[in-house]
Amino acid sequence: MKSLVIYFSHTGDNYFGGHIQNITKGNTEIVAEYIQEFTGADLFKVEGVKPYPTDYQECCDVALNEKNSNARPEIKKNLSSIDDYDIIYIGSPVWWGYPPMPLLTQLEKLDFSGKIVKPFTTHEGSGLGSVMSVYKQVCKGADIKPGLAIKGSAVKNSKKSVENWIKQ
Repeated sequence: MKSLVIYFSHTGDNYFGGHIQNITKGNTEIVAEYIQEFTGADLFKVEGVKPYPTDYQECCDVALNEKNSNARPEIKKNLSSIDDYDIIYIGSPVWWGYPPMPLLTQLEKLDFSGKIVKPFTTHEGSGLGSVMSVYKQVCKGADIKPGLAIKGSAVKNSKKSVENWIKQ
């Protein structure tokens, strides 16, 4: 079965168990690369035309405004089809209990009929948030499997957890 990882990841200031830490590679991107290593999946990174602020509070404010207005920010490149894939892994941080809105910009353009969808998130306390219910609405016709939530501060030690989840 052919796999694809569609993901959104953020660099800059991130919240790590009580303090702010600047990261140069996003936590979700690290997990996406683990999935690729274990499955041979192709990767597709969703990026907004307008980047999010690297400052933690500014990024939070922008993300909340987008969520509250149900925005669909323009993205740099669009994936036009997932027809060639059987399993779609969808990953993102959880911002305000929700996936970042640029990811929804991309997902809403795709036909998930007959696909297996495996959601994963990185977070610092939100778990999967509302991701599962959002994807049930957005990924119509997909068989949505149980998701995986990894604390951002634990991502670098999560490789075995990711492998076990993939095997489920």
